[in-house]
Amino acid sequence: MPEYRLAADIGGTFTDLALERREQNATDRWTAKVLTTPEAPERGVLEGMALVLERAGIRAEEVALFVHGTTLATNAIIERKGAPTALLTTEGFRDVLALGNESRYDQYDLNIVLPEPLVPRRWRLPIPERLDNEGQVLLPLDEAAVRAAVGQLRGEGIGALAIGFLHSFVNPMHERRAAEIVAEEWPGLPVSLSSDVSPEMREWERFSTTVANAYVQPLMASYLHRLRDGARAAGLSCPLFLMLSGGGLTTLETAARFPIRLVESGPAGGAIFAAQVARQCGLEKVLSFDMGGTTAKVCLIDGYAPQTARTFEVARVGRFRKGSGLPLRIPVIEMVEIGAGGGSLAQVDGLGRIQVGPESAGAMPGPASYGRGGTRPAVTDANLLLGRYEPSLFAGGTLALDVGKARDAMAAAVGGPLGLSAEMAALGVVEMVDENMANAARVHAIESGKGYEGRAVIAFGGGGPVHGTRVAEKVGAVRVLVPSGAGVGSAIGFLRAPVGYEVVRSLYQRFRTFDRTAVNTLLADMRAEAERVVAEGAFGAEVAERRIAFMRYVGQGHEIAVELPVRDLEEADVAAIRADYDAEYARFYDRPVPGSDVEILSFAVTVATLPETLEPAAPAADSPAPAPVRHQSVRDTVTGEVAEWPVYDREGFPPGASVRGPCIVAEAETSTLVGPGWSCRMDGLGYLDLTRETA
Repeated sequence: MPEYRLAADIGGTFTDLALERREQNATDRWTAKVLTTPEAPERGVLEGMALVLERAGIRAEEVALFVHGTTLATNAIIERKGAPTALLTTEGFRDVLALGNESRYDQYDLNIVLPEPLVPRRWRLPIPERLDNEGQVLLPLDEAAVRAAVGQLRGEGIGALAIGFLHSFVNPMHERRAAEIVAEEWPGLPVSLSSDVSPEMREWERFSTTVANAYVQPLMASYLHRLRDGARAAGLSCPLFLMLSGGGLTTLETAARFPIRLVESGPAGGAIFAAQVARQCGLEKVLSFDMGGTTAKVCLIDGYAPQTARTFEVARVGRFRKGSGLPLRIPVIEMVEIGAGGGSLAQVDGLGRIQVGPESAGAMPGPASYGRGGTRPAVTDANLLLGRYEPSLFAGGTLALDVGKARDAMAAAVGGPLGLSAEMAALGVVEMVDENMANAARVHAIESGKGYEGRAVIAFGGGGPVHGTRVAEKVGAVRVLVPSGAGVGSAIGFLRAPVGYEVVRSLYQRFRTFDRTAVNTLLADMRAEAERVVAEGAFGAEVAERRIAFMRYVGQGHEIAVELPVRDLEEADVAAIRADYDAEYARFYDRPVPGSDVEILSFAVTVATLPETLEPAAPAADSPAPAPVRHQSVRDTVTGEVAEWPVYDREGFPPGASVRGPCIVAEAETSTLVGPGWSCRMDGLGYLDLTRETA
């Protein structure tokens, strides 16, 4: 029996769906791209699901697995559309959310604007209680104060509650007792505990993460349950999994409890998709370039694995400024995300410069060329005016573009103020957005201590293949890969993700006084917790475990991750782990610090199902080039000249065939631009392999 798997990715402009049929070693795929429905996101998913099932000619009951990713949690925080949220915290610490760590993302800006906490001060209520750093009770929980606080909040229209007490990551007893009292006084109120959401030291990050989880929990739980009910009503009876920001899958129930772990679920799917393509093609160093309708995401992938991080910022008030957002302490795939997508709006600023993004036209009204009421020009309008799109075939022919509306909008907003024609203004818009994306990729590489020599670019998303070669030129890459299904790459990535879960906890240790019994007990408990979550969706599949300790020299402020053996630690392991830390520190900073003790702040345990084995395809023998299906007048962004570019149909492009640029390879969800000086070959996997001619 063939197995059908369905994935859906909600973006700011489009909702992408991918349906795959697996039978022995063969995989067939059907895809769909529909406009996102912001007022009821599940509706777009269900519409797209019906469309892709119709294309495959199957019933919903035949689908064995449904995987979903969304940026709804992120958008709710950015747009401040979550539930009115309150915080109960240790007396004397109600202003931690506002004070942060007192750092300034711009040291010399006298008028600096810091992000507003999600909970206003009047809803941050202090509770008398105190634990010491070892979890011992210094001041018992004042239960009467908890009851009084709940009574005060009931009249304030609160929709969710966060509880964050000092040192609760060591001993959660006060938080859990407070939650019991809240449940007695106010049944049904969603409550998030910092000891559950982010059981790590550093109060600001822990409280911020817990508050953000509470802030989006009612919205996300309601949405996820509506999606589940709608899918069931449509005949889908299979399990529903959610993509996590860290690259694993989890159950709907876990996602509804910890929705903050979904903030980067869509982009994470794209990174997994790119990592799988890299493994198939034997490319150990690549740049994942995912450009959609609202944002562009770049991620460095080395050794077939995306970079990961334990912290993330959302809702930055300083554009691209690290430290200007709300901190979230969750496992994430590390990437740079900028407001540069097909719907990013273009304008001329007060200094006469073209500005693109981060504001987006979204799905409604969308770019001017959509004909849905938009009057401001977007990147899609610019690409259309440059001749890169065939108006009647955009998005697989489901959305016809209006060239006249695009020209009018571009002329009014950009061309007129600069004294340029609409077409030349469009060239400036595209060149600006390409430079923004290339600059983000450069900064990401520099911050990671890496470069682009020998690194290929894997371009996907609706806009990635359109802009891929120009971005590659700007960062110095000479190879671009456009996989099959590139237009819905993140959705396909969901189908490649393992069922996994990461547990992070703090237990302070120094190597000179290392307590192996305490550490082994903690790691065993963490493994058991992760296994319980994974078991809900693994269905008996083989799993692997990974253990990491985050450590630093005593007195330093930042930790380095060091891998631990997956077993009880023995005496000899302690010295070996310390040596591993010194070696890793020297890799980062050139030399270790002799004579200094090392302290461990946190441990992480990840349990995940094993990834599928990928066999690379055999090299394709050379084939004759296909005949172009038409020609389009395209304006080159480098020279500004207009020429007739041949357009090839990707479905009619045989493996082993090659064409030289300039040309376009078109498919339903996107188009691949092969610029002057580039050649394009279809490999044995059905991927477009673009290489730049070098002198």
